[in-house]
Amino acid sequence: MANTPPVLGSSNIILVGFMGTGKSATGRALAARLNREFLDMDTLIEQREQRSIPAIFADSGEPYFRALERALVQELSARNDLVIAPGGGIVLNPDNIRDFSRTGHVICLRATPEMILQRVGDDPNRPLLQTADKLGRIRELLAKRQHLYDAIPLQIETDGKTADEVALEILALLNPPR
Repeated sequence: MANTPPVLGSSNIILVGFMGTGKSATGRALAARLNREFLDMDTLIEQREQRSIPAIFADSGEPYFRALERALVQELSARNDLVIAPGGGIVLNPDNIRDFSRTGHVICLRATPEMILQRVGDDPNRPLLQTADKLGRIRELLAKRQHLYDAIPLQIETDGKTADEVALEILALLNPPR
């Protein structure tokens, strides 16, 4: 039963959440199970810009990055059969969630600040975490964004779970037993 394709039609599945909640790893696992294309938005932006996210932030600023992100949301929302992992700040513009919701299922992945630190604390490609007190910064950013993540109806906790376990939970959430 676990390998039975869900009754999703061609709707996209968009995994949102704070950095380190498992969006990319879960997205890859989910796309493999569904035989769909997986797109990591940050990776796509880096490829198109031919520079890293930290370089974009440093050279062009966060507003420029958010504009690139917004344009990519509009582009991907016009497509079907995708599993998409946007960056953690995608929720900062409500138009992004609205556009994604029109053509897909938006699911928020959650993790504790401690789990997030464990997953991404040593990653130099996290421009918002380049500080001495990484856990404090995670808590601060989460507090500012929490209401935006909470507004997404479909939520899954990822602490202590593998990407495949989270993917199976998503399939169960989107395909409840009849």
